[in-house]
Amino acid sequence: MSQLTALISVSDKTGIVEFAKELHALKVRILSTGGTAKLLADAGIPVTEVAEHTGFPEMLDGRVKTLHPMIHGGLLARRDLPEHMAAAGQHGITMIDILAVNLYPFEATVAKPGCTLEDAIENIDIGGPAMVRSAAKNWKDVTVLTDAGQYADVLAELKAEGKTSDKTRFACSVAAFNRIAQYDAAISNYLSARQDDGTQAAYPAQLNSSFVKVQDMRYGENSHQSAALYRDLYPAPGSLVTGKQLQGKELSYNNIADADAAWECVKSFEAPACVIVKHANPCGVAIALTAADAYAKAFKTDPTSAFGGIIAFNREVDGLAAQLVSKQFVEVLMAPSFSAEALEIFKSKVNVRLLQITLPQGLHSINDGTQAKTPWEHGRNAQDIKRVGSGILVQSADNHFLKKSDLKMVTTLHPTGLQLEDMMFAWTVAQYVKSNAIVFCGGGMTLGVGAGQMSRIDSARIASIKAENAGLSLKGAVVASDAFFPFRDGLDVLADAGASCVIQPGGSMRDDEVIAAANERGIAMVFTGVRHFRH
Repeated sequence: MSQLTALISVSDKTGIVEFAKELHALKVRILSTGGTAKLLADAGIPVTEVAEHTGFPEMLDGRVKTLHPMIHGGLLARRDLPEHMAAAGQHGITMIDILAVNLYPFEATVAKPGCTLEDAIENIDIGGPAMVRSAAKNWKDVTVLTDAGQYADVLAELKAEGKTSDKTRFACSVAAFNRIAQYDAAISNYLSARQDDGTQAAYPAQLNSSFVKVQDMRYGENSHQSAALYRDLYPAPGSLVTGKQLQGKELSYNNIADADAAWECVKSFEAPACVIVKHANPCGVAIALTAADAYAKAFKTDPTSAFGGIIAFNREVDGLAAQLVSKQFVEVLMAPSFSAEALEIFKSKVNVRLLQITLPQGLHSINDGTQAKTPWEHGRNAQDIKRVGSGILVQSADNHFLKKSDLKMVTTLHPTGLQLEDMMFAWTVAQYVKSNAIVFCGGGMTLGVGAGQMSRIDSARIASIKAENAGLSLKGAVVASDAFFPFRDGLDVLADAGASCVIQPGGSMRDDEVIAAANERGIAMVFTGVRHFRH
């Protein structure tokens, strides 16, 4: 077997010296460029500069170095076609069998504050993508590596077989084309957002998105629909797609949709919290001193809807919490961790899906009013995307976190300190309830939830009916409304149900009428100045 040749040219040098040393030990000839060649030579690895190999010097500040027939001929020539090999021999072109290339760090460059157009342009790789495409196209003969995570498996095959398998080369080719697509998309997004004054628009003229498939689903929302789950290229820590399933059946489309709603809500609280979701709406939410107590309170809100629900905790599920949850039928149970006792309890519940999701460090209560929160801290999306006929709607995500100092007291009667805490809690829950949303709360738990109605007054009525059905008193309860009351009738329904305080955005043409009604009914009311529609 003839000697193999590898061309190595990387911006990210992670693991490259070790990889090259192993290749050299396998008697692979190594070609390289610029900084990579120097790094390998300094490490004592024999290396031939590409300029020496091509007989043509690097030029134009390194913009032209690998764009040469000696390189692309060695990558593109098909070994099974005599005419290709004859042409290569005629021109003295050596075959290149392994290509290890990662690209100029364009994405990292444009993510830096103050990045200029000149900086961005200089970090658009030309030779790298060209080589990667050549090698990936000729995958039957060339192994193309675009990520350091691929090195170990390729080395293992070379050591065992003296070559890579067809399966590995094809997989590497697909990964290479995916990487080029991602890279070009990032360039297009950046340049399409560039404005005449040198600033970047929030929404580019052409939006290119890249997602990685996590799994195929058995079916979609209904059994006649197909579906798959995809994640962002770089998912934020603490997001649902970073979770690890510990046991249970495969997650379904509806499981994932509901689980995401529960997880996004529960991680909004600093205190131990439990959220129970059914059909994308929280049907019970509570905070307490322990996970078990939080669950017991959340379950009380709506035991009927909790049957077959999705449950999320922001604390470890210990043995006591597991014992309580195991008494009901639950589809998915999520938490940052599970104790050994809890795992043992659920062993017999083989169909219960346990999902462990590590919360990122630095989470703070959104109710304490002391620190600004970031989407990254909470593992939240920066944008929301909704599919419409032949298009998409894109918006910045609803990551507004209310502080007590934001509140405007608008009634004669002001809430007490305890009422204010419950109002902040209720407002947080309302953010995750489908509009129109009305949420009764008290003592750090939901008492009644009205969701997804065409009329706000109907949501108010449904919330009070559900509380009555659960045997929960609404006397003295606080209420959150995700948007303003257009008329006083909605407020009157809340007062008749027993509400003592209301938190709402304000902004209606009839705010004065609603405020007067609150004063008349002896209700304290505060305005937030923001709404939380969730469609």
